[in-house]
Order: sequence, then structure tokens, then C-alpha cells
Amino acid sequence: MKPTAQISLFSRVTFLDKLFFTKHLSVMLKSGIPIGEAIDDISQQSKNPAFQKLLGTILADIDNGQSFEKSLSKHPKVFDTFYISLIRIGEESGNLENNLEYLSGQLKKNYEFQKKVQGALMYPAIILFVTFIAGGAISLFVLPKLIDLFSSLDVKLPLSTKILLFIANTMKNYGYFIFAGLFIFFLFFRFLITKPKIKWYWDRLLLHLPAIGIFLQYVQVSFFCRNLGIMLKSGLPITTALETQYDATTNLVFKKYLKLLLESVEKGKPMSERLASHDFQYIPSLVAKMMGVGEKTGKLDESFMYLGDFYEEEVDNYSKNFSTILEPVILIIIGLVVAFVAMAIISPIYQLTSGVHR
Repeated sequence: MKPTAQISLFSRVTFLDKLFFTKHLSVMLKSGIPIGEAIDDISQQSKNPAFQKLLGTILADIDNGQSFEKSLSKHPKVFDTFYISLIRIGEESGNLENNLEYLSGQLKKNYEFQKKVQGALMYPAIILFVTFIAGGAISLFVLPKLIDLFSSLDVKLPLSTKILLFIANTMKNYGYFIFAGLFIFFLFFRFLITKPKIKWYWDRLLLHLPAIGIFLQYVQVSFFCRNLGIMLKSGLPITTALETQYDATTNLVFKKYLKLLLESVEKGKPMSERLASHDFQYIPSLVAKMMGVGEKTGKLDESFMYLGDFYEEEVDNYSKNFSTILEPVILIIIGLVVAFVAMAIISPIYQLTSGVHR
């Protein structure tokens, strides 16, 4: 198969397809069905042609004598390093069906977690988008028409009207260029933050933002702790678990944290001791304390699982309150803008009608 065709194919395989595959494969293997037959049955049940082709490729590799882990590793766009690592340790230990069960549970939690995060950000995103569209339409089609109207009025214009006229005149002459420039800047900015040096500062800035920064910190800590807990519980060594989580993490600040922890573990030092330093300002102190308890009791996986559940609940609570907190702020800002525009338009008209009545 050509690489280009492979990318096109994987781009149409959804997260739910992977969840469906993992869950059903776990159940079938526990029932004693051979892995090849199980994959073939799942392929026939799937309604996604792209996913059926993917499973057909995996099944062909298995029939040719390759391991399940090797077959999956050829498709990194669908199966990430976290997934592959748990499959590998499951095959090596003979507990593949149990690891698939861990994976299906984790994928389900990740899916629900992502929906909570998206739900928390959806309302403000919609409000800001509608405000931007409405503001752009008013700036391009309404404000320019006010220039002739106010220019014809024989009254002294207040400061608010002068400011509005300046904006209207600018939009009349350069509006399309301004919006085109903003669109180009947005695309350039999106491209810029994909560069590692710039992305590190961008990720750090997001974690510093008021209100939303804490939310993003808890999101990262939840994924970090839950994934490590799952990997340790499935039998992966701590160094391999940290390396796998390093590859799976997209936030470069937390990626650096994982690298520092891995270096500490390789030197034989406890992770909790390293976490207690000032190099981990975006990881709450509770994480270091619970990790210390887990290291002393030999139940580090349980400590990570507890922390994952705890911070996931914190994110859930935060997401429920996020819209409630942000809604009045957005409404106040929109209200002030509307009041300013109304005052700028009504004030000169009021002055003109007052002069007529005299």
C-alpha cells in the first residue's frame, strides 16, 4: 500500500471506530475466539469502509505470521504509542484480552473527557464567533452608511460619535483588507505555533491564562496520571510508561516535565522527590505527595489512578461552572459595546432634534 493512500485512509477512521474495535475484540478474546476470526467479525460489523480496509490490512499481516502489536504499529495515525505499548505488554504477558479491556475503558473515559472539555469551551466559542460575525457585518455594511448621515448634520459631534465615525470610515475604505489581513494572520499564527520553539512559549502562555490556565493544567494532569496508572497496572516498567506518555503528550511544557521525570527515574531517584522541586510549577503539589505515598507502599499505579480520577472530576466541575462564570463577563462586554454604539448614534440626533424644538 502506498503511503499517501494510507494517510488518506486513516484520516477517515474515527475515534469511535477504535473504541468499538478495542471493546469488541476484548470481549471476543475472553470468549475464546481466535484473534484472526475476531478481527474478521468486527470488520464485517463495521459500517465504515475505511475502517474495514484497515482491519483487512491488519488481518492479512497477522495471517502472514506477524504479531498483533507489529500489525498495529504500521498504522500510527490510528493507534498511538500508548495503545501499541499496552498491546505489546499484553501479548508478551499472555494477558492481551485484559489489556484490551483496560484500553477500551480508558478510550471511553478519554472520549467522555474530551466531550466535557469541548462542552466547556463550546458556549464561549459560539458567542465569540457570532459576535465576530455580527460585528464584521455591521462594520462592513452598516457603519459606512452612517458617515454621510452624520456628515450632513449641522451639530457638534460628541467624542463617542467621532470615534464611531473614524471606525466607520476606516471600515468603508479598508474593511475588506482588514478582514483579509486578519484571516491571513490567523493562518500564519496557526502555522507559527506548530514550530517547537514557538509552541513551547504558546503552551506556557495558555497555562498562565487566568481561569482557563488552571482548567488546562487539570486537563493535562488528568491525562498524565491516568495514562501512567493504566500502563503501570498493565505491567509496563515505569521508564517505558514515561517514554510512552512523553510521545503521547502534545503540550510541550508537560513533555519537558516527563523528560525530567524520566531522567530522574533512570538515575534511581524517586519521582516524588523530583516533582517537589520548583521545575514543575504547573503540576499541583498533591501529585508529588500522592506519588510519594505510592512509591513507599509499592502501589504507584493506584496512586496515579486516584489522581487521574480526582483531576478528571475537577475538570468536570470546572467545565460545569465555566459557562456560568464566563456568560456574565461576555454579556457585560457585549452590552458595553452596544451601549457605546447606541450612544454614539443617538447623541447627535438628540442634539439636532433639541435644536429644532428651540
